[in-house]
Amino acid sequence: AMAWRGTSRAAAWLLLRRPRRGIASCIDPSVGLTEEQKEFQKVALDFAAKEMTPHMAEWDQKEIFPVETMRKAAQLGFGGIYVKPDVGGSGLSRLDTSVIFEALSTGCTSTTAYMSIHNMCVWMIDTFGSEDLRHRFCPSLCSMEKFASYCLTEPGSGSDAASLLTSAQRKGDTYILNGSKAFISGGGDTDVYVVMCRTGGPGPKGISCLVLEKGTPGLSFGKKEKKVGWNSQPTRAVIFEDCVVPVGNRLGDEGQGFNIAMKGLNGGRINIASCSLGAAHASVLLAQEHLTVRKQFGEPLANNQYLQFRLAEMATRLVAARLMVRNAAQALQEGREDAAVLCSMAKLFATDECFAICNQALQMHGGYGYLKDYAVQQFVRDVRVHQILEGTNEVMRMMVARNLLQG
Repeated sequence: AMAWRGTSRAAAWLLLRRPRRGIASCIDPSVGLTEEQKEFQKVALDFAAKEMTPHMAEWDQKEIFPVETMRKAAQLGFGGIYVKPDVGGSGLSRLDTSVIFEALSTGCTSTTAYMSIHNMCVWMIDTFGSEDLRHRFCPSLCSMEKFASYCLTEPGSGSDAASLLTSAQRKGDTYILNGSKAFISGGGDTDVYVVMCRTGGPGPKGISCLVLEKGTPGLSFGKKEKKVGWNSQPTRAVIFEDCVVPVGNRLGDEGQGFNIAMKGLNGGRINIASCSLGAAHASVLLAQEHLTVRKQFGEPLANNQYLQFRLAEMATRLVAARLMVRNAAQALQEGREDAAVLCSMAKLFATDECFAICNQALQMHGGYGYLKDYAVQQFVRDVRVHQILEGTNEVMRMMVARNLLQG
């Protein structure tokens, strides 16, 4: 009678790779893509199914940072997806990137989310760094021989990022860096830190961006944080005590740091929204399967019209969110004037809706959804933080409203 429980984790990777009834065309993530994009997507989906899904529970429960798996992903070109090819990047578009991160997230959302942050850091070095910096850092980051962390948030400045206090005092051809960063993904385990710091007066125009390496004297880390989700990537405070950083390690000019950080985040918001899409897509498939195999009151849950309606709403919201994210990715790729606000809208809508989809999928599993034997609860825990990071969804609302009212 309990044989259907086998559709929990053991079979989840098979289900996510090739659902029993196939992916219904209405939620097929390949719809509207070019043949080349469908190829990227298939490679990423296969990698997620074979290399990530079977291990996501162990990575979560044992808090393993799966370095070797990510290096395998980098061999497929996923370490520097939208980085220029001359430094080892794949040179793909923002839409290609969204498609890849959505696909990888069906395997392990937490690991893919870290990879998205790593990609953002490499893009920032590639785009704003000198030729020396690009060639020094990007090849080993694109291959994921080395890993990167993005350091903006501080203990006292989260949403109010322009008030950050970490300072870099110019001394000859070096900066002396002091301060601390909080909630840094990969902190302590990664090799390269892209740091926003104050080189001038108050406000955003006094902020610059420096790149420093692990092992720099004065660089240290706080304790590894215990988190609700995102457990396959470590999170620590990053502390700077008289760290000496060459002026040549600055991205862009002095005072450009805040703009560089925000430009990085425009892409980061699409990336993290794409990770939410993958988790929501996987959760819809898991719910679809569960409703079919689970019986209550003498018949499958799939015969219950209320649950049919909820499943239909989940699918509709998933497709709406996917279209918003891909539209924003296209706008960013084209450098359109409305790109930043479209990225904010897509991040706001997709992360809110996808969390609701995953949460509803858990509810459809009943008590089983609350067991760690079942993948759906991990998707819920891993996507919850997407409504907070890369700019909270409250800040996304502020940005959209400001754009409308200034328009």
